[in-house]
Amino acid sequence: MSTTVTSTDTGENTWGGGNQPLRASYGKLMMWFFIVSDALTFSGFLAAYGFSRFKFIDSWPIADEVFTHFPGLHGVNAPMYYVAFMTFILIMSSVTMVLAVDAGHHMNKKKVTFYMFLTIIGGAIFVGSQAWEWATFIQGDYGAVETKGGKILQFQNVDGERVALSEFAIAGVSEREQHLKKNGVWYYEEGTPTTYNIEEVKAGFVANPDLLIRVQELNEKGEKIVLNREESLAKINRDAVGVVEGANLYHNEYGTPLFADFFFFITGFHGFHVFSGVVINIIIFFNVLLGTYERRGHYEMVEKVGLYWHFVDLVWVFVFTFFYLV
Repeated sequence: MSTTVTSTDTGENTWGGGNQPLRASYGKLMMWFFIVSDALTFSGFLAAYGFSRFKFIDSWPIADEVFTHFPGLHGVNAPMYYVAFMTFILIMSSVTMVLAVDAGHHMNKKKVTFYMFLTIIGGAIFVGSQAWEWATFIQGDYGAVETKGGKILQFQNVDGERVALSEFAIAGVSEREQHLKKNGVWYYEEGTPTTYNIEEVKAGFVANPDLLIRVQELNEKGEKIVLNREESLAKINRDAVGVVEGANLYHNEYGTPLFADFFFFITGFHGFHVFSGVVINIIIFFNVLLGTYERRGHYEMVEKVGLYWHFVDLVWVFVFTFFYLV
C-alpha cells in the first residue's frame, strides 16, 4: 500500500522542514514563545498583587508617602520623582534599541554600535537606580511602632507633618538586653536591633504633647486615619509592642508587610530581567564590534535581543502602574 505525499507547487515536501511560518526565523519564533510565557508569569504575579491589594484596600501603603526620595536631595519631599526618572530612562533605552535594530537592517555597523552602547548605559542606570531604591526602602525614613496584631502606628505633629522616631524618642530610658551566643537558639533568632526600643519611643511620645498617631487604615478619602491626643496615648500604651525601621519580609514601617513582600518579589524579578538583558546586550555589543554579524550578512541577533528588551520595558509600564500610580 503506497503513501501519498503532498507537495507544494515548487515540488518541495510540505513537511520536509526549511519553511518559515509568518516569514519569521526559528530564533525569532523561540523568542516570541519565551515572551508569551514570561508575560503569563508576570500577569500571574500582578494579578496576585491586585487581589491582595483589594483585600487590604483600607490599609495598603500610599505610594506617594513611600517613594519620596531622590539621590542628593536628602530631606526634600519628592514623591515619585525618581521612579519617574527611572521609567523615562528605561523607555528611552527602548528607543535606542529600535534605532539599533533599524541600523542593523541597513547594515550600518557604526550606528548599531552607538545605539547598542546607549541601550546598555540606559539599562545599567535603571538597574543601579532600582538597587538604590531597594536600599532606601529597606533602610526606611521615619520609623514606626508595631501593635500586637501586626498593625503599624506612624507619628505626626499637630500640623499634619510626619515625625521620625529620632526626633522625639528618648534614648537611654531602658536598656535593651542583647541575646548572647550562650543563649543558644535565641541568639540565632535575634533580629537586627533597632535604633530605639519601644520604651524609649513611648517615653518620647508622652513627653511631646504635639505628637499624634496615625494608623495604617484609610478613611473614605484615601487618607490615613489620625487619632486625637487621648486616643493616641491610649493606643501606644495599650497596643504598641515593638519598633519597626524600614521594610523587610517580616516588618514594614509603611504598612502591611504583604506590600513589601510583593514589592521585593515583583520588582526584583523584573530587575533580574533587566540585568540579564544588559548582560546579553553587552555580549551582542562586542559581537558587533568584532564584525560577527557583518560576516553573517545580517543583524538578526540584534533584532531578537531587541524583542526581549522591548518586552522588559513593556512589563515595567505595568509594574510602574500597579505599584506607584494606582
